[in-house]
Amino acid sequence: MPRVVISEFMDEPAIDWLRARHEVIYDPALVDDPAALRAACADAAGLIVRNRTQVDAALMDAAPGLRAIGRLGVGLDNIDTETAKARGVAVFPATGGNVTSVAEYVITALMVLRRGAWLGSAEVLSGAWPRQRMMGLEVEGASLGLVGFGAIAQATADRARALGMSIAAYDPYLPADNPAWQGIARFDDLDKLTAHADALSLHVPLTDATRGLFGADRLAMMKPGAVLINTARGHIVDEGALADALHSGHLGGAAIDVFASEPLGAGSPLEGAPNLIATPHIAGVTVESNTRISWITVRNVDGALAG
Repeated sequence: MPRVVISEFMDEPAIDWLRARHEVIYDPALVDDPAALRAACADAAGLIVRNRTQVDAALMDAAPGLRAIGRLGVGLDNIDTETAKARGVAVFPATGGNVTSVAEYVITALMVLRRGAWLGSAEVLSGAWPRQRMMGLEVEGASLGLVGFGAIAQATADRARALGMSIAAYDPYLPADNPAWQGIARFDDLDKLTAHADALSLHVPLTDATRGLFGADRLAMMKPGAVLINTARGHIVDEGALADALHSGHLGGAAIDVFASEPLGAGSPLEGAPNLIATPHIAGVTVESNTRISWITVRNVDGALAG
């Protein structure tokens, strides 16, 4: 049977299903041991990863029989897709599997940051009573700006609209006549969207064009008191500039689920920044989404290897 290596965590029933069809090596510790991963992949026909495993040319060199890579998620910046294409290795993102989980994360973060009341629990429990400072803002009537308007951003827009928010978006790759734009203020200029929105949520892949997209200059364009939510990729936002914008009070808050280095090393510029929600690349991972993307992925890989 063809061998499939799984280097990061996934849903166990999906793994069992795959084991009935292939030889499976499942070891989530492989992501942190490149040498062991290369050795495990020596005879592999399939490889399943999340976002931390770096599937580069060196790893593919170590796996000459590799035919399929399954990605437990949708971002492909950790996979050398050009090398994979040149070698005839099929790459399968789990398209659609985490739309709901990310959209719900964005809305939750947006409401927590705008209202502010849940960020002061330690003070209240210590005996303080900062009612005026913790009054916060409602989301109804506020403007949500979406940078990128793919499936996740569209699902986020649906939920925000139900809360009474106005929705604006920037996506130069989505044609103006696409039905998804109905009811959405379409911006052709990212700077104008940045200055317009009370809250900005990022939904773009990491490319040469998006790396550093939100640096000090663009963060300064945001409305005073606006909030920023990044569930896309860490390198899109300059973390030092974001920390400065939070410390200065220019931004009302931020929710950051993705970072330039994951896990974060000691001395991150974001450490100690006020009104910051920091989570470990978990926006797209819920019990339900883990099940969905695991089954999408094993079926994709099995189909490729069966063919």
